Amino acid sequence: MYETFFGLTGKPFQLNPDPAFFFGSRGHKRAFAYLQYGVHQSEGFIIITGEVGAGKTTLVRNLLEHIDPTHLVAAQLVSTQLEAEDLLRAVAIAFGLTTRAVDKAQLLAELEAFLVSLVPQGKRALLIVDEAQNLSGRAIEELRMLSNFQLGSQGLLQSFLLGQPELRQLMQSPELQQLRQRVTASYHLGPMDRAESQAYVEHRLRHVGWSSDPRFEDGAFDAIYSFSAGIPRRINTLCNRVLLAAALSEKHDITASDVNATADEIKFELGAANIAVADAWAAAAKLDGLGFGDGKPALGLEDRVVRLERAMTATLDLLQQMRRPAATASPPDQVEG
Repeated sequence: MYETFFGLTGKPFQLNPDPAFFFGSRGHKRAFAYLQYGVHQSEGFIIITGEVGAGKTTLVRNLLEHIDPTHLVAAQLVSTQLEAEDLLRAVAIAFGLTTRAVDKAQLLAELEAFLVSLVPQGKRALLIVDEAQNLSGRAIEELRMLSNFQLGSQGLLQSFLLGQPELRQLMQSPELQQLRQRVTASYHLGPMDRAESQAYVEHRLRHVGWSSDPRFEDGAFDAIYSFSAGIPRRINTLCNRVLLAAALSEKHDITASDVNATADEIKFELGAANIAVADAWAAAAKLDGLGFGDGKPALGLEDRVVRLERAMTATLDLLQQMRRPAATASPPDQVEG
């Protein structure tokens, strides 16, 4: 609706991941480099984690746009709330196999035969598992077992695991020690900073023919960052609503007040407590940008507890700030002295 009013060629802030809108912030460039490195290495596991809406799926879509299908057969698995055996069947289906295998041994044999058949064609297989934090330990162990498939010294399957921060915790469990030894690299994708958030908004607008209509005042970008905490999906949600409101009001200048008014509406709809919790965890993510496999030792239990306490303290502070105005406001006829 607002695209016509502002003379845009498309929707700049759609929520569905679209590689055409890929924006290379420092974090996104580095995460993408890790994925490319993994493709080049052609073995082991690459693990990318990030907050909800951080842009992990867009990263993968962008990677798939750059993959040569004549050399690499890629399959993506999104639904991961599966038992271990069901996961194997889902992997087979993702690679296009019409398997009717009933028992696990036969299913594994069919998967191995498919992977081996790619070698004479000069191809290899890449499995991308999104929302991997939903996998059980047993299911992840099945993925590790699939990585055992080899023809001579050549591995037949490489896997990329993408997920929310809970995946990092899951990977530290004792039962996944063998899989951790096969992790080639991992990276935690944190939020964008203030400057990157503004550049992200302008990048998406320019992609659909933006010529400074609407015009954003500097304070508007501050307000966008304040609400979104640098999370791309939250920027998209907010800006989409801001542009719609501006078009309905026939406004071509967007101010901080316009952004804050829309942000308040969204907070009311979602619940302020949920926003506060998300902000606290986003702040914690900025302090914790690296995962295992980055050349730094994994966090010990004491460090993880300290960081959890910081996040929870920040959450409580935010909730108290939201309650304080209502609790401390003086009656209209009362003068404090």
